[in-house]
Order: sequence, then structure tokens, then C-alpha cells
Amino acid sequence: MANLLSCVLFLSLRTYAAPPEYIQVWPGGSTPTPGDLDNGTVGPSLVPPPGTSKHAPHSIIIGVRKGGTRALLEMLDIHPEVAAAATEVHFFDWDENYAKGFEWYRDQMPYSYPNQITIEKTPGYFTSPVAPARIHAMNSSIRLLLILRDPTERVISDYTQVYFNRLENHKPVQAIENMLVKNGALNTRYKAIQRSFYDVHMRNWLQHFPLEQIHIVDGDTLIHDPLPELQRVERFLHLPPRIVASNFYFNQTKGFYCIRSDGHERCLHESKGRPHPPVNSTVLRQLRSYLRQHNRNFFQLIGRTFNWQ
Repeated sequence: MANLLSCVLFLSLRTYAAPPEYIQVWPGGSTPTPGDLDNGTVGPSLVPPPGTSKHAPHSIIIGVRKGGTRALLEMLDIHPEVAAAATEVHFFDWDENYAKGFEWYRDQMPYSYPNQITIEKTPGYFTSPVAPARIHAMNSSIRLLLILRDPTERVISDYTQVYFNRLENHKPVQAIENMLVKNGALNTRYKAIQRSFYDVHMRNWLQHFPLEQIHIVDGDTLIHDPLPELQRVERFLHLPPRIVASNFYFNQTKGFYCIRSDGHERCLHESKGRPHPPVNSTVLRQLRSYLRQHNRNFFQLIGRTFNWQ
């Protein structure tokens, strides 16, 4: 009994010293053998840190894909009053997940303390035709974060991600020009291009939420000078100012800012910031020219402009 109480006390102290999302407690208090794990004869019970619970998110990063959503979430996670979901949930844009119900959705969120807000990010929400109405049905007053970058650069980044994913899975790949152009004309049915129609997607969101509930983060600025953008997000989310310049340092090797927090340093995954392939200049001009009117429409919708070519 004394040994058991000592074990419980140790776990409690470890929780308060550095609270993880949860603590794994193995049956019998012993460490399982590899054989136990392989044959499924033993499994952990998940014990949340004392005083924590799971909540539906107070804010959602709704997109855009390849706009900097992971960087934004990682940087916001510096804030002591933010609890960030570890993975993209795809609750509001995937029918099979939405059918599981709101209790399932809440269970995907991290444990949080009463003074924290929960944030999840799923970039696919912004371009989903059904996500705005579904999120509004859950919480009509929720605060939404939308991070955008130059739409032409976003298309190329979108292609680059798919290109490397296909290479890693030993699937055939095509040159970017073959994806952007079909039969001598810009292939506007290419999903990567359609995701950069910011005006089209924004109109869908504004049918359900007022612009005041959607904070737009400049993804290009976030990469080059993160602090001012994050301070604006803090104000939008009514968070006390806790993120400071010393939380960031420029990594010369990677070519972008990394994070310093609680005595630890970390950079985004190596899949982030991959170099873009060269694009035929004529095709690139054609793409920029086509997106230019969409950009103007978007600027009119939100009442501000961005320095996009």
C-alpha cells in the first residue's frame, strides 16, 4: 500500500511540475514489455492532469491550406493560456467525422485548465462549402482565425506538398506546368488553383459570420516578422499579452523563424518551408493575371489589401 501511495504521489507531483496532455498509467504500475504491447494484452488508462477538462474550441484556425496554419498554431501554443489541438480534426468538412457528433469532436480536443482557451486548426475548413454553417450551428459567436498568403505562391506550395507526398509513396508525379495548364489554357479546375479563390470561399463564410468574428493573419508577414501578427491575434482572442520577441529566433539553415519557449527551442517539421520548383515564367504570369481579379474582389469583401503580386 505504501508503494502504491508513493507512486500516486509521484505522478501527481509530476503532473503539477510539467503538466502533459495526459499521463499514461499502466495496470499494476509496471512497465509493459514489448510483447505485451505487440499482442494487445495490456494498455494504458489515460489520466488527465488534475483540474483539467476538455472543451469545444473557443477559436478555430479555418485555413487556408499551405497558408501557414501550422506555424500560426505552434506560435500561439507559446501562450500559457492557449491549449492547442495536436492534430487536424476535419470534423466540419468530412461528413464521416461530422456524423460522429459533437461529443466525439470535443473528445479530440486537448485537456485544458479553466484559464485556457482551446484552439484547433483544420485548413480544409476555409474551402469547404459546408463547414461555415456547421461551425455556426455549434457556436455562432466563435472567433475564427484565417491565415492567408500570396495566392499564387500558395498554389505552388500546394503543388509542392502533393509532389513530395507522391514521391514518398512511390507514386508518379507531373511537372507543375502540366498541372497548371491544360490544352493551352490555365487549368482552373485544378484544386490547388481553386483553393486560392479567396473571394469565393470568403463569401461563403460571410453568409454565416460577420467579418468582425474572422481575424485575417498575413501569412507572408508572419514568416518574416512573427511578433506583430501574433500580438494582433492575442488582442483578437482577448488574451493577455504574453508572447514576446525572445520567443523567436531566425534559423539561418532553415531560412525561417523558430520558436523558443520554456527553455526549449523547436522548429517546424522539415516538410515545412520546402523549396518551390521553378515555374515557367509565361505560365506563372498567366496564373498571377488570372488570380488578380479574385484578389481585388477579396480585398473589397474584407476592406483591406495585401501586398500580393
